[in-house]
Amino acid sequence: MAGTAPASADGPAARAERVPAAATVEEQRLDLAAPQEILRRSGFDSVAGGFARALRSADSYAEARRVVDRRGSALWRRAVDRAQGRGPTRGDLSRDDDRPLYWARLGMIRELRVWEPGFALSAEARDRLLGELERSSRGQDTMDFPGAGKAVGGKGFKRVVLTGFDPFTLDRDIRISNPSGATALALDGTWLRTADGRLARIETAVFPVRWTDFAAGTVERTLRQRLPEADLFTTVSQGRVGRFDIERTNGAWRGGFPDNENVSRTGTVPVAGSVAQPQWTSTTLPYAAVVAAETGRFPVYDNTSVTEIPAGGTDPVIRPDGPTSGSTARAGGGGNYLSNEIAYRATLLRDRLGLHDTLPGGHVHTPVLEFGAGNTDPATGAVTDPGFVRNRLDIIAQVRAIVAVAAARR
Repeated sequence: MAGTAPASADGPAARAERVPAAATVEEQRLDLAAPQEILRRSGFDSVAGGFARALRSADSYAEARRVVDRRGSALWRRAVDRAQGRGPTRGDLSRDDDRPLYWARLGMIRELRVWEPGFALSAEARDRLLGELERSSRGQDTMDFPGAGKAVGGKGFKRVVLTGFDPFTLDRDIRISNPSGATALALDGTWLRTADGRLARIETAVFPVRWTDFAAGTVERTLRQRLPEADLFTTVSQGRVGRFDIERTNGAWRGGFPDNENVSRTGTVPVAGSVAQPQWTSTTLPYAAVVAAETGRFPVYDNTSVTEIPAGGTDPVIRPDGPTSGSTARAGGGGNYLSNEIAYRATLLRDRLGLHDTLPGGHVHTPVLEFGAGNTDPATGAVTDPGFVRNRLDIIAQVRAIVAVAAARR
């Protein structure tokens, strides 16, 4: 492992020299031109260096843990504040951009991985610190609704849990943004007026695009305490071009598409517990009301299609109207990648908590966030453009409107 660099050596070249041979695939992308431009143009380029200096001042595991928790939480708050128009404007990237959070977090994680403290630190202890940094910088530990009751100013309010994802398919286009992550930043801790006139409070978190984290239970750990107190939940991810989908059915199958570490996993979704898991789970979102409502410029569909192996069969079959009895899942409405998996895990958790009949919840797929005309080539394109920003803002606004409709039906 590389030695600790002097406190003044915090530029990209110095950081690159300290990357260990075992740097993750995600970390290896960090020093490419587009991520560095995104960090610089958002004012997040000093985050990793500041974190490294704070780590060097830690003289014990307990102090290191405090540094990790404070700095991780501060990064999440800073990203949320930026997305919601609070605080100073640093750089010229639009405030709705989710990418500074992703790349700044990776910079912090890399600093923590190469850090050589002046006290004994086992690999297991370092892994615990890395886990805490992931959770605190994703808002996973701060999904707290105000007050112990359901009243604000003497009136009841509804509680909404919403999740998003990191950018992904970065080797296809390193500039990519994820509108679900941007939506999570834009809506965290906000209030909205539902379609029935009541107030709703939204609490959000962002999840990694990594098979391993899901198998380790990150979704269940984050949502297990939140779902029983919620009035509505929706997991959100990027789906198809030009449309929203309310995914009717989720399947217990991993299809193997590479994640952000370029890792593939194929097989039944691994979940904890001794109770047999179902092949399918279903949304309890009010999909008919959402599809019928005017929520924005993109059409919204009730997507009922799945891919299954019929009972007694051997080959996958596409079923436009949902699974048949006794079938084996090969793809839910949202496919068989991590968007389907987070929907499957969240709705299975809902059911195992005994909330199927009382808690509306499911998955919303947003349109693909596209760059503007003339800026579609990753090799020559700019990291942002007016059409790209408009598309992201429109998607965020439409998710908010969908939540307003769905929350009114509770």
